Amino acid sequence: MKGVASGLGRRAFSLGTANAFDYALQFLLPVVLVRTLDVESFGEYRLLWLAVGTILAITNLTMPGSLYYFLPRSDAARKRLYINQTLVFLAVGGLLAAWLLSPWNPWLPGKFERLTHLGFIVPAFVLLWAVASLLDTLPTVDERINWQAKAIVGLSALRAAALSAAAIVTHQLGPVLVVLLGFVILKLVLLAIYIARHHGLRGPVMQPRVFADQLRYAAPFGVSSALHGWRGQADQWVAAALFPMQLFASFSVAAVLSPMVWLFRQSVNFVFLPSMSRRQSSGDVAGMLALNNRANLMVGALLYPLLALVFAFTREIVTAIYTESYVAAVPPMRLYILGMAAYVVEVNSIMLLLRQGPFAMALNVAVLLFSIALSWFAAQAIGLAGAAVGSVCAIYLERSVTLGRLSRCTGVAVRRLQDWTGLGWLVLLACLSGLVAWTACELWLAAAGPVVRLAAGGAILAGCYALLLVLSGPRRRGLLGLRPAP
Repeated sequence: MKGVASGLGRRAFSLGTANAFDYALQFLLPVVLVRTLDVESFGEYRLLWLAVGTILAITNLTMPGSLYYFLPRSDAARKRLYINQTLVFLAVGGLLAAWLLSPWNPWLPGKFERLTHLGFIVPAFVLLWAVASLLDTLPTVDERINWQAKAIVGLSALRAAALSAAAIVTHQLGPVLVVLLGFVILKLVLLAIYIARHHGLRGPVMQPRVFADQLRYAAPFGVSSALHGWRGQADQWVAAALFPMQLFASFSVAAVLSPMVWLFRQSVNFVFLPSMSRRQSSGDVAGMLALNNRANLMVGALLYPLLALVFAFTREIVTAIYTESYVAAVPPMRLYILGMAAYVVEVNSIMLLLRQGPFAMALNVAVLLFSIALSWFAAQAIGLAGAAVGSVCAIYLERSVTLGRLSRCTGVAVRRLQDWTGLGWLVLLACLSGLVAWTACELWLAAAGPVVRLAAGGAILAGCYALLLVLSGPRRRGLLGLRPAP
């Protein structure tokens, strides 16, 4: 068990490093865009990605994610069948998504009017993006972590460089989207090469009964995942509906850290899920929970200090990355950080393996409605920051109910589902480190620029956090998810 956990830890670290590199480039890309595109164009760029994420969240129904369940327990021919069925489903969903964001959709909102002047570029991009998204999952499902990590790093660097160059040269949104279309074509070609080499580009393409079983498995989780995603996006739609484009652009900046949390979770979950799936299929519920517990500690050890840094130096980050024009993002960003801390406790993978999709779907419907109503009311009552209140409260509500459900399904008390003491220690160490870093910068670097304060604060926080971990003694390895705490 220790050897397996150690190997999984190395894989998670490898994939996590690649995803961190990808996130860093995509986080820094707006440094170029906000300085080369006008505010309205940048807002439209963010609105396009919001729409793409909202639509594709439901049209793909997490069919790629279903491969984590089916491929580890299938032979080569069966694996190829599940992959082909997933590709067909993604293509059909991509066609629907492309039409929804095309000039031919009579119900397309007015804020997308300028994008329709680009003709086929936006719908073509949406279609190909939907299909090519399988490359983000399939190599990891196959446990080819090094291949996946190299693909992430290479594609991320190419995308950031190409979009930045287009924006610098043209100062227009249209050419940027043309380059984005070219990028996704390349990604699709890479996906075809991977499938041809490791699975083969041949049939069977689809078997109705097998496809129906795969769809029945994926659909509840797909709808639940879409509802979960919409809950995070609902705040942005509220901001887009109630506030002008410039304030919406600032609000979209506030939510930019959410992908960072998702990437941390993705890197660890996708590595641990195949092993968790095998343990669940063999009836080893305790082993499945132990792997999930270690995964969450591993994520918390990395994520909590980063969240503490961002919370302490939110204004410095916004002004350094997005300029003073987007300083309205500071209050909602801090609210989002409080919500992101709860995402360390990831239990949706266990719900997936226990086939609790219908319950998860019903819960997310209720939580989504709660989130929208609360965000709408709070935005009207207290302004832009209020639009973030709904999703933050919804995160804690959903986690609490889900933990109760898992306790009933597994017979394990909520207090034993996670190492709450270890997670609490990580939160405490991160908060203390953040407080030390912020205090030091206030005392000695109050007049310094945002970049200097952020760099110094990050260095102080990292050093303080590392020192506190060392002082934790024997508990340290448990806190890092390397082995159970004594």
